[in-house]
Amino acid sequence: MIKILRYGETPNNAIFSRELCASGLEQIVEEIIARVRAEGDQALFDYTEKFDRAKLDALEVPQAAFDAALEAVGPEFLAILEEAAENIRSFHRHQLRSSFVLTEKPGVVLGQKVMPLARVGLYVPGGTASYPSSVLMNAIPAKLAGVPELIMVSPPSGGRISPAILAAAKVAGADRVFRIGGAQAIAALAYGTESVPQVDKIVGPGNAYVAEAKKQVFGQVAIDMIAGPSEILVVADAKSDPRVIAADLLSQAEHDTMAAAVLVTESSSLAEQVSAELERQIPLLPRAEIARSSIDMNGKIIVAPDISLAIDIANEIAPEHLELCVDDPFAYLEQVKNAGSIFMGRNCPEALGDYWAGPNHTLPTLGTARFSSPLSVDDFVKRSSFTYYTKEALAAVAEKVAYFAEQEGLSAHARSALARCGEGRDPQ
Repeated sequence: MIKILRYGETPNNAIFSRELCASGLEQIVEEIIARVRAEGDQALFDYTEKFDRAKLDALEVPQAAFDAALEAVGPEFLAILEEAAENIRSFHRHQLRSSFVLTEKPGVVLGQKVMPLARVGLYVPGGTASYPSSVLMNAIPAKLAGVPELIMVSPPSGGRISPAILAAAKVAGADRVFRIGGAQAIAALAYGTESVPQVDKIVGPGNAYVAEAKKQVFGQVAIDMIAGPSEILVVADAKSDPRVIAADLLSQAEHDTMAAAVLVTESSSLAEQVSAELERQIPLLPRAEIARSSIDMNGKIIVAPDISLAIDIANEIAPEHLELCVDDPFAYLEQVKNAGSIFMGRNCPEALGDYWAGPNHTLPTLGTARFSSPLSVDDFVKRSSFTYYTKEALAAVAEKVAYFAEQEGLSAHARSALARCGEGRDPQ
């Protein structure tokens, strides 16, 4: 049963703590990465047979499989995928950055050049769970940014990738798809094999092995983030419907036994009613066992004196998903400082953001919303600055540059600034 805690009466470590298990996978993942680097495709075939029980004759998904997938999902789901994709594109288009040039000082040209990454790898979970929504959320910003080659990997179940995932890949514009998963897929993207091209950045969620592999290859390639278990925090007032609040909490609890579902409310009555609703609804879920473990281990209801303090508590927790279930959520929006994505009002379930609305659902977890942001177009570009000075513009500032360099004890820097200025002095 979910814990009910009273702010001010319960120690803060109980309010803000969360049960997490150490992965203990470092050595296993290190060995997998080393073998993929040494053996390439053969290691991928072996690991796919071992972990996914699929004996493949080729790693890349052929075009015929995409055609079959589009037919398999049917026109209704395909239309939904396409409409959701357009919502995501429409939102993310506003994130596009432009290069700029500054010519405000005579003889000086400064600027910034924005360029897409050349090749990006996208990991999409497979196996018991299929997430075409993750394909859309990761691939669409990459293609909007101008990434010319997007390489997708996903573990095959029974030798094939879910038709829903392949259909989403087609809609979102993935360029190539490979039937590999786990730490071995991350290693293949990071270092390349005979079949899988090496990428510049790896994005996308995965299990503990995938997360550990992303940690280990970071530096060889860039990564988006190390995503932890899913989180939802609902701030709700006394007028909220306990049935709806319980359903929203369970929308994340069903993800993972380590997921965290938290309600912060001003109402003791609502707290008790939501607790009872959770007990009623959990047995109705196909993933009831997972939701039960999540609620028992990491679920909590925090009773606070008022909604303003409830939001302060939310800021301290910095959740992945924050719902503001109040009449006028915009009155509190400025107070929210730390949240991955904010769902406003009584008619905005978190699931709307997972699949449909447009903002990205790849979000910071485990309190990292204090300093990081949702996946965006910015994750798929890099920036270079450039500087141009005429001879006269350099001469006007060379002495100042040299003086600055001398204060740091770097005489060669000073000499470099003065050397182009004719009879300019040598540094002291």
